[in-house]
Amino acid sequence: MNKRKLTLLGIIALLVIVFFATGAQQHLSFSALKQHQQSLQQWVDSNYWLAAGAYFAGYTLVTGLSLPGAAVLSLAAGAFFGVLMGSLLVSFASSIGATLAFLLARYLFRESLSQRFSSTLSSVNTGIERDGLSYLATLRLVPLFPFFVINLVMGLTKMKTVSYYWVSQLCMLPATVIFVNAGTQLANLESPAGILSPAMIISLSLLGLFPWVAKVGVKKFKLHQARKGYQKPQSFDRNLIVIGAGAGGLVTSYIAAAVKAKVTLIEKNKMGGDCLNTGCVPSKALLRTTRFLADVRRSETLGIRKAEVEYDFPDVMQRVRKVISEVEPHDSVERYTKLGVECIQGTARIVSPWEVEVNGQTLTTRHIVIATGGRPRIPKVPGIEQVAPLTSDTIWDLQHLPRKLLIMGGGAIGCELGQAFARLGSDVTMVFRGPHILPREDEDASAVVEQRLRQEGLKICSLHTPDRFSVETDKTLICMHQGQEVRLDFDELLVATGRTANVKGFGLEELGIATDPDSTLEVDRYLRTLHPNILACGDVAGPFQFTHAAGHQAWYAAVNALFGDFKSFKADHRFIPFTTYTSPEVARIGINEKEAKQQDIRYEVTQYDISDLDRAITDDARCGFVKVLTKPGKDHILGVTIVGEHGSELLPEFAIAMKHGLGLNKILGTIHAYPTMNEANKYVAGQWRRAHSNEKLLTMLERFHRWRRGEERSD
Repeated sequence: MNKRKLTLLGIIALLVIVFFATGAQQHLSFSALKQHQQSLQQWVDSNYWLAAGAYFAGYTLVTGLSLPGAAVLSLAAGAFFGVLMGSLLVSFASSIGATLAFLLARYLFRESLSQRFSSTLSSVNTGIERDGLSYLATLRLVPLFPFFVINLVMGLTKMKTVSYYWVSQLCMLPATVIFVNAGTQLANLESPAGILSPAMIISLSLLGLFPWVAKVGVKKFKLHQARKGYQKPQSFDRNLIVIGAGAGGLVTSYIAAAVKAKVTLIEKNKMGGDCLNTGCVPSKALLRTTRFLADVRRSETLGIRKAEVEYDFPDVMQRVRKVISEVEPHDSVERYTKLGVECIQGTARIVSPWEVEVNGQTLTTRHIVIATGGRPRIPKVPGIEQVAPLTSDTIWDLQHLPRKLLIMGGGAIGCELGQAFARLGSDVTMVFRGPHILPREDEDASAVVEQRLRQEGLKICSLHTPDRFSVETDKTLICMHQGQEVRLDFDELLVATGRTANVKGFGLEELGIATDPDSTLEVDRYLRTLHPNILACGDVAGPFQFTHAAGHQAWYAAVNALFGDFKSFKADHRFIPFTTYTSPEVARIGINEKEAKQQDIRYEVTQYDISDLDRAITDDARCGFVKVLTKPGKDHILGVTIVGEHGSELLPEFAIAMKHGLGLNKILGTIHAYPTMNEANKYVAGQWRRAHSNEKLLTMLERFHRWRRGEERSD
């Protein structure tokens, strides 16, 4: 805690001490108010506006410092100023004071307490983001929750100050009016306890539940409107219909068949989806070939004086197709049919919440899971349609190696394919708007990969804004860079500017199923859409676009669809690993430094340079690092970034540790085979341990060993 915070905390502590030392709390008691009511009333009548100002300031100070006496002051407002003026004074003073307490808690304690109670605050922040201001409104309306506690706790969250103020003022008003009105009958009150009778508390509690009831009611109304005109069948042909046979759809149908449900899987293109046919499998097959080419070119570093290689681009692409064909049986119709899944090839259309039409046939089902995946996003740049852009879906159709390949986008797909085609011999240029490649990663991680890409001949154009395409002579992209026009010629254009979910064309619009701002389907924590029996998983549900994330979500979709009437499970997205398969790789789980700063999370960094690792030296793979973010002073892991060869293979150890709450000390105490790249995990844990050594204990041990050697004897 800095000096300013300590000074402010000292001033607050002094005011609190003075408050209690002078016996001010006794003057703000119910008995004192009744005892001095007549004399105070005379003074107020003689000095009305001065009294109102003093009352307002005093009430604001009491609530701002979370001191006792607010209830008695509310009664006093009614007794001395009447219902209207008293309610105005209390409403504004209590709201301003509450906001002051909110800001003090935020300034003084959020930084320190957000780490200690991160899991609790995370759930509160999630509630605020999910349920909006109704979360705070309920706390304010129900008098069972102490207002000063709400002020302090909410100050630790991410709620906006303006929102906090107006919700507090609006939702504290009912209780304010009740207390102020009771104050007008102060002479007849025996104690404040009589104000909030059990019936009154129940009434206010029901009022507090109104935002939630209203939310549920609105949702029910929307569902009723969306289902108007549809007739629910008396019986169903199937337990589950899955639309889309990518990673999410395959796993969903597999699980459903495994628990003996009758399940139908509908796919309009190829089984396996993008991952098998145009994504993970072909790209990794291509990367394997080009990694060999890179090894040949640096053979001298491995002690080989000269190495040569001959290859043709069509042969390389033929190998890619061969790899797809060898993996294909894992996702085939034959395999899934044997597992008990009915597989239908055709275009599905949801015609009611319980009916799906395919190939002219209408199928009825209790539940539907949408796993339609995503597709490459084509940016709206004038003239782009004239240059016939390639995407990660269509680049595999190339028959000839592009002499000049221009890649729009600096993300994972652009970097992976850019490096691969550069190694094959293309003149590759990457162009993007941001300051560096891999924008989601920390700058030090991006810098390592960018340096390697430049070394391998890629031209990287950052901070370039595409303006238009021209085909007057050659194919050209005109960009704006630092106010100047830049022209980039190319033979082929690869667009790698992200993907968008497939949410249109199969009946969702007619059912009223909404999409989020990122174009994914609007689903709840159980992956349910507006219609509870229609769920979604994978790219179409978000927030991740990874094959393994789709498979992870598929379990929740299948189980919640089949057994949700009895037990539902919230999808857990906390420990999703992901990797960019460049050379070197960038593998990550949890948060990185960039995200920690954006989320105002305090952290501590421990970093181990892979160049010091024995196996990295033997393999001539000395590029990269292992960086671990932990809670300050603790070995609890917040996130890990690994940059290096086989970084993705090092990541699972941290994934297991984070999933099961194991810290760096447990990794340090685990035996790792020598020599392996995996030892980097142990060494980064060792660096954390050395940085947190008990110096006093070590000094004592040093003296102990000197004493044992006879160099130091105690008297």
